[in-house]
Amino acid sequence: MQSANHVMVLYTGGTIGMQASANGLAPASGFEARMREQLADAPVPAWRFREMSPLIDSANMTPAYWQHLRSAVVEAVDEGCDAVLILHGTDTLAYSAAAMSFQLLGLPAPVVFTGSMLPAGVPDSDAWENVSGALTALGQGLAAGVHLFFHGALMAPTRCAKIRSFGRHPFAALQRNGGVAKAETLPTALDYRQPKALANVGVLPLVPGIAAGQLDALIDSGVQALVLECYGSGTGPSDNPAFLASLQRAQDRGVVVVAITQCHEGGVELDVYEAGSRLRGVGVLSGGGMTREAAFGKLNALIGAGLANAEIRRLVELDLCAELS
Repeated sequence: MQSANHVMVLYTGGTIGMQASANGLAPASGFEARMREQLADAPVPAWRFREMSPLIDSANMTPAYWQHLRSAVVEAVDEGCDAVLILHGTDTLAYSAAAMSFQLLGLPAPVVFTGSMLPAGVPDSDAWENVSGALTALGQGLAAGVHLFFHGALMAPTRCAKIRSFGRHPFAALQRNGGVAKAETLPTALDYRQPKALANVGVLPLVPGIAAGQLDALIDSGVQALVLECYGSGTGPSDNPAFLASLQRAQDRGVVVVAITQCHEGGVELDVYEAGSRLRGVGVLSGGGMTREAAFGKLNALIGAGLANAEIRRLVELDLCAELS
């Protein structure tokens, strides 16, 4: 871990820089000037600023924007920056930070995501404490890779989620477990310098009485992978032949189906219950303790890298960046 001396700040929009508009708070330009005024005397590393285009409310975040963001991070590091700070809206911050953990595998510099629950400048805003805190953490030295910083806490983005829509502590590290085997080597296609194609990944939470037709609709929509949010340690409607047949059809069509738990704590162990082992029998993979955000980001990266289906299936159950450990 080395102290950062030249930080690139990438501003994507989000609540932190929003200002009032006719239709409510909206992303606004001009945040660099406000940030320089606020941090003029703060003991933080030297930083540069880049305003991403377009500026967005993070509710409008997309995997295509992640590609744009990945390129901006790589460009900053190539230009001599030894760290990157990304200012991002909180609604999808955990998704983006988790996704970028996989998009930037091997990056030799730390990347920190932060934002705020209230716009900078309004009473009781948390904006400046998060910005200055993140820059201070970079100045003190962080390991290479992606981090999430909020209200004085550093979190691993592949292990946390936004759990509150209010207050200064919207993010929390989830106590997830299951799956500890680490990938010994990574395919070259996963290196941070390698561009990734867009992938089509779906998410389906199981609910009592879920019909096979809902699963069929997702499969027929053209998804390349599916995050299946199961009950408990990875159980599903094992006594529903039509549902199991749909999962088998997904495997036959090359759709990678990964089971994660709906629980806040714990993880998937497909072989504990018959209702889980039958999912394994029709090709469902174990997502171990992966969060929804981590599983979604990981599948986007693996598929986007153009890896063969068998290699994707192998790497899903191996730890790449602390998503399973």
